[in-house]
This record gives sequence, C-alpha cells and structure tokens, in this order.
Amino acid sequence: MKRMIRIALLSAGLIAAHPAAFAAQAADTIFYGGPILTVNAKNEVAQALAVQNGKIVAVGPKDAVTKEWRANSTKVIDLKGQTLMPGFVEPHIHIVMTAMTEVLWLNLSNFTPQYDTIDTLSQKLKARLQTLPKGQWLGAFGVDPSRTQPFMAELTADVLDKVSTEVPIAVMNQSGHILYVNHKALEVAGITDKTPNPGDGGIYMKDAQGRLTGVVVEPSAILSILKHAPAPTDAELAAAMQKTAKMIASKGVTTSAEITLGLMLGLDNEVKLFNTLVHSDNFPLRVRAYLYGPLLADGMHGLKPNDGDDKLRYVGVKFVSDGSTQGITAALNDPYIYPKGTQFRGNLDYADDQIYKMTKPVFDQGWQIATHANGDRTIEQTLNTYSKLLANSPDPKARRLRIEHFTINTPEQVKRAVKLGVIPGFTIGHVDYWGEAFHDKIVGPERADRIDPSGSFKKEGGRFAYHSDSPVSNVGPLNYISEGAGRLWQKAPRKVLGPDERVTVDDAIRAVTINAAYEMFSDDKVGSLEVGKQADLVVLSANPKKTPVDEIRNIQVKETWIDGKKQAW
Repeated sequence: MKRMIRIALLSAGLIAAHPAAFAAQAADTIFYGGPILTVNAKNEVAQALAVQNGKIVAVGPKDAVTKEWRANSTKVIDLKGQTLMPGFVEPHIHIVMTAMTEVLWLNLSNFTPQYDTIDTLSQKLKARLQTLPKGQWLGAFGVDPSRTQPFMAELTADVLDKVSTEVPIAVMNQSGHILYVNHKALEVAGITDKTPNPGDGGIYMKDAQGRLTGVVVEPSAILSILKHAPAPTDAELAAAMQKTAKMIASKGVTTSAEITLGLMLGLDNEVKLFNTLVHSDNFPLRVRAYLYGPLLADGMHGLKPNDGDDKLRYVGVKFVSDGSTQGITAALNDPYIYPKGTQFRGNLDYADDQIYKMTKPVFDQGWQIATHANGDRTIEQTLNTYSKLLANSPDPKARRLRIEHFTINTPEQVKRAVKLGVIPGFTIGHVDYWGEAFHDKIVGPERADRIDPSGSFKKEGGRFAYHSDSPVSNVGPLNYISEGAGRLWQKAPRKVLGPDERVTVDDAIRAVTINAAYEMFSDDKVGSLEVGKQADLVVLSANPKKTPVDEIRNIQVKETWIDGKKQAW
C-alpha cells in the first residue's frame, strides 16, 4: 500500500523525482494551515509544503504530505490562516546606491501625496548641515522636481548656495540620473564654465549665458563630481549594506539583483564587498549581479558569465542608454509637452554604432545584457542593437536579453520585443507616483496610458517583470502587484492610467516571482514552490488573490525563509 501511495504522490509531483537524495523521507519542516500559492504552471494552491536540506520535497494536500514526510524530528509550522508563497524576486535594485543614498546621505525621498517645496527642501538641508562632521560633504538623495511645488522647481547652484557656500553640497534627483550641486562642489571638482562634457551622455548643464547651473546629468558627469567627496569607511559601508539588505528582505524579497555592480565604488571594490557580505551569516538575500558596462573597457576583471554560487552569482552586464522620463531627459520620438511649445526630445547616451560596439564583445562572451531604455527612441535603438546581436543565434529567446523600464513605448516595439524574447522590467511605480504628472504635464494622455505596458505584453504572449529600481522608488513587491493590477495614480483625484494595460492579480504575482526569476536565469531555483527548488518562502498576513487590488499593498510581510531557514531582519 505504501508503495502505491508513493507512486501516486510521485506522479502528482508531490515528492522529489529522486527521493534517494533525501534522508529517510523525514522533512526538516512542514508548513500547513493556510493557502500555499505555488505560482507553478497551473497556478495551483496547495495545503502543505515540506522542506528537507533547504529544498522543497513535497507540495500538495496536507494529509498526503504529512503522511509521507512527517517524522518525530520534523518541525511542523501552522500558518494559522496566513499565506505562504514564493519569496519575492527583485530583478532591478541598486543595492550599493540605496545603501549610500538612503542610509549614509540625507534621505529626502517623499512618496506621500503632500509634495515638498524648494523652501522645505532647503530647510531640511540646513538642518542636516548643523550636524555634519567637519570635512564632510552635505549629501542628500530624493529630490524630484516632477513631484515638487511648483512643478519642476530645481535645486540649482544658486539655491544651494543659500544653504552653504563653504560646504560642498550634492543632492541626487530621485531618478538617479540628475545631480544638483552648489558652486563649492563644482569648485572642489574642478568643473568650470569651460569644462567639456565628459561623454557617455554626461552633461554639465549651462544657462543661456553659458554659465554652469549646478544641474549635472547622467552617470559620467555625476561621478566626475562625486569622486571628490570623502568615501565612507569600510565599517560605515558594511553597516549601511546590512541595513539595506534587511530592509529589502522585510518587504518579502529573498532574491535581489545588484543591477549596476561597480557604479558607485568601482568594480573590484564592489565585488569584494558583495563576496564578503552575501556569504556572511546575517545577510538575508540571494544576489544576482550585473556588471556596470562602461567599466569594462579594460576587461572583465577576471569574471565570467555565471560565476559564483546560489547565494551570489554574476549573470549579466548593464548599460544605460538614456535618462529619466520624469526627469525629462529620456530620449523620445516626439517632443515632451513640458515646457509648453518645447521641441525637446531628450538625448540618447550613445550613437547606434557606439552601443553596438560596447555590447557585442559582452554578448559574444555569453553575458546576459540589460539595457536601460526609458524613451521610445531609446527602446527602438536597443531593439535594433539586439536584433543585430541575435542575428546568428540558434535560439534568440534563450539569451533572455533585458530592457530596463521600457517606459514610453509603441505597440510595434512590444511586438518586436516579444518576438526577440526580450524581457522588459517595468518600474511600475511610474504609474503610481508619477502617473498624473506623465498624463497631464510631461508626455500627455496617449503616451502616458502606455507606460509600463503589462497588458500589451500579456496579450502578445510575452513575459514581463516588476521592480523598484531602488532607490528610485521604494522596495515593495506587494505594492507592485497593486500597481500592476490596478494602475491607479496616487495624486487626487485618483484615476486609472491606461486601463487596457492592467493585468490580473495572478499576472502581477508572476511579475514579482517566477517571471522576475526567469529574467535573471534563476527560475530553475526560485520563483515558484515546486519540488526540487530552493525553499525560498515568504509568509504574508493575507492572501493577495483574495484581497481587493488596491489593498494588496497593505498586506503585512511576516517572515522570509531562504533554503528553509527563517531570516532575521
């Protein structure tokens, strides 16, 4: 009889295909007592899940799983009505930048409906100045002119000089693509009105008279200034990274990208940092790392595609090909509508032949490529580049090329992307926090309604994933589910941005689990609760499939588990 039960369970996928790999059919842990969302191909909801040696060994009916896998040594966890599902996967986070800007710098990010003014921002900077250690720059992050009153008011050098003319001040825009500095910071960095732009899309903005405004655009120009600021100590940085990792884990995330490895501190330094931290006992995340492309002109620093292990793996290379849509720097086919009468369409960071020459050797080495492309002009360039790269590939979709953001787009670009097997990662907070600004003030209704086109990708049969782009928007996969399924913008009166681009809650869940794992070549290990996969789990206070769409964001994350071990955060 027991043999017949085993055969039935095996055929149903309830036990491992090779049970000899698991000791005496005794699970270390069994979960039951609440809905278990598997996010498998059939989207099944199970009653129980068993874990042994960090792997899932059974998923299915409670009686069957417990009869087959429970022993005296098994820890049995009653969920008491709470929901168990795959640990969330965050495919696009700047972990180092988040640690530096939100922990070490003054955090000015404001995602409430009550917007800041230049005066309130200046007051916050002045207050920080009073506690600033001698010799330090005043660093801050999170100013957003598109969410400031009046609209598009900026912290120019003249404004920041009113805070201080003696202490260098550097304030990062919420997008991460613009920096505001005072004249003292320009002086320390040796940037004058005659200094040429540094290339790679970097710009030192000037007024009509050719004078520096203190507005600095794109990474090459931003880093040319920030490299003169005092670096944090190793201890400060490690503590900030630990705090950031625990924040990310507290949102239910068990696997996260570092999407621009090397951008802030240099590639060798960040490789060393992650190797040390991720393999420590109290770092509650798996990490999938993407090297920052412009740093690789002198080689790959000894790294090869897929180097690493299940905790830290190097999977791709990231390039940035335009700026920020809400920052009005992304490259569009048609002009922005702000300011009224403008003909400005934004700027591509690279010419077509430049970006192809940068990506071709990386592609040929076998790296996955992720390209930041917010505007439809940049998306078109990126799709053209990918078409050339994939021309001789026997299975183009197997390369899983990524386009990050895919914000302003056309229906034809969606179809091309799906045909090429391109996976877009949507910063779905665009819809929530910037929806009204996009619709009414930046690009107009027609283009705004197509931002983050989840519904279109679903219709065409393509995959898509959601992310925060932290520190650009707050980490919170439950938020993304609400945003993707509801598409309500934050500012009152709240409206739905692009009703046709809404997806079901199940689709949105897949965008933060299995699709996000697929986007990082990790879907064989994580992203769904299936026999043989890592026991990476999240426990939620309520079932998102049974919760009103706009309330899903309010569900509480209770626990995260990696390899069957509860994480501390």
